Amino acid sequence: MQVYLVGGAVRDELLGLSAAERDWVVVGATPEELQRAGYRAVGREFPVFLHPETTEEYALARLERKTGPGYRGFETRFSPDVTLEQDLQRRDLTINAMARGLDGALIDPYGGQRDLKLRLLRHVSPAFVEDPVRILRVARFAARLQALGFTLAPETRELLRHMVASGEVNALVPERVWREMQRALEAADPAVFFDVLQDCGALAVLLPELDWNAAARDALQRAARSGPDASVRFAALLAETAVDDIKTLCARLRVPNDYRELALLTARLHRRIAAAATLDAAGVLDLLEAADGFRRPERFEALLQATLARSGADGSLHAALAVALVNAAGVTLPREQLAQLKGIAIAAAYRAARLQRLEALQSERRRS
Repeated sequence: MQVYLVGGAVRDELLGLSAAERDWVVVGATPEELQRAGYRAVGREFPVFLHPETTEEYALARLERKTGPGYRGFETRFSPDVTLEQDLQRRDLTINAMARGLDGALIDPYGGQRDLKLRLLRHVSPAFVEDPVRILRVARFAARLQALGFTLAPETRELLRHMVASGEVNALVPERVWREMQRALEAADPAVFFDVLQDCGALAVLLPELDWNAAARDALQRAARSGPDASVRFAALLAETAVDDIKTLCARLRVPNDYRELALLTARLHRRIAAAATLDAAGVLDLLEAADGFRRPERFEALLQATLARSGADGSLHAALAVALVNAAGVTLPREQLAQLKGIAIAAAYRAARLQRLEALQSERRRS
């Protein structure tokens, strides 16, 4: 039995990056041997085991044969006679098809180290076209590694276009599309993910509601530079999208509620926020209430980040709105007054006090 570190951990080590996780391949073993050694089986479609001490994933070397459409349309074969080179050959990109032995030796049968130096994302073999998820993965790797100078190899770009034209992309399930898209939104240059999908024709199939234009691209990149929150980036991306289209997209991809709510809020309010400098105190208060800022101040801050990314403004207006929320939210009423009020009268009294505070704040600004 031989054990090898494979995939992303080897790639990131050679790039000088920290690896988020480590994956291992076991050659020359059976499931029974690993279980007797204390490994716990977790794989459903093929044998994957958790190490008894580190809980890292160890997979038996395997072969795959295409039997139907989509990324589930594979027959997997594993046995002690499957070699490491055969296992690596089924991987997507050459930079992900390297391994390192326990003795430290690098195994690189498909030129991954060469492509790391050339800064190329290149497919390992023609079998690349058999799995449509690879369209998304290549786009995500491009978004992650753009800052290091990586580009798509021309032949891989053509394969992506072929996969879309052949209809293979239609077999992608919504949950997988969102999972890869969410990870791409967290990347250093998330716009590159959508560039690659548009270039190969997949964007119109997978995200027909999205109008990928220069404004959307700039907004997404500004959001990425402003902070790591992927929900803010998602909201900035969709700010000019119709509310009904956002609902359709989120329902189809099963987008988490926090992403969906912020995107809808941004689409509804970003123009009002952009015009907030023209509002009087009552208009500002209406805006804060429409954004539910008093109950959810953290989401209001995310809303301001998303709208700022979309507008490209200098941020002074958004800072003023953040100050307005803090001042209005800090209003308190005397106990004697509260004791005399019931029901909606309490809410009305708070609103009047908040309005008075905002009027005073605007007066102070005009004087300064």
